[in-house]
Amino acid sequence: MPRQITAYSNPLVKHVRDLRDKRHRRESRQFLAEGLRILTEAHETGRIPRLLFFAAASAHHPLVERLIAAVEGAGGEAIETTPDILSKLSGKDNPQAVVGVFDEFATPLDTLDRSKAGIWLVAERLRDPGNLGTILRTGDAVGAGGLILIGDCVDPFSVEAVRASMGALFTVPVVRSDWDAFLAWLRTGPGTLVGLSLQTEHDYREPAYPAPTFLLTGNEAQGLPEDYEAACDLLVKLPMLGKADSLNAAVATAVMAYQVLASQRG
Repeated sequence: MPRQITAYSNPLVKHVRDLRDKRHRRESRQFLAEGLRILTEAHETGRIPRLLFFAAASAHHPLVERLIAAVEGAGGEAIETTPDILSKLSGKDNPQAVVGVFDEFATPLDTLDRSKAGIWLVAERLRDPGNLGTILRTGDAVGAGGLILIGDCVDPFSVEAVRASMGALFTVPVVRSDWDAFLAWLRTGPGTLVGLSLQTEHDYREPAYPAPTFLLTGNEAQGLPEDYEAACDLLVKLPMLGKADSLNAAVATAVMAYQVLASQRG
């Protein structure tokens, strides 16, 4: 039976609110996700929040009822609260109907099965949570096997990244690795490493992209380091016909991912 919390001073409210801070997430190994769509997608993949906050007005929505039952069935706690507290938890003036607290999860690099997908996304020093979330959505859309984050990337469990992923954080495996470990793993089996770069004459539409293709996108401001480019099997660029010298990292990744998908479909 859900309990009620209506006081801002409740310690649980403070704990959940503090999950918007990276240090607190790291210490607690938990993160925040909001919205009925995102939590429903998480539920469908088997991810159940440890805590579920919901407003009384949404308590009888069929999907909310399913979430409450799932949380309580898994030993978690469902909590009815006020719209004001939901707003405080999410940091938004117009809060979603539900807010969930999940335990962080990780996919080790050596557990990936590269044969399960023709496309894999790799991002190096990605700094913007919106870009990370959008790349995850792209990965979900093209059936990518996963997203491998290289180096000092933005936290995929930040509120902004989770929100931007629109649930794809729960459907696309996310791996964190350093460059040397990733490259060593990649070279133990099949896989073509394709880097997005302005330092090449290869138009992205020209090559064939055999499965599995690992599509490498660099840092938003600096692109790929020279030694990373040198390690790629192929460098390609997207033609820039206007005055801009490059596309947004997430947009470029999406364009390339669909080109790889088209190539592999023949």
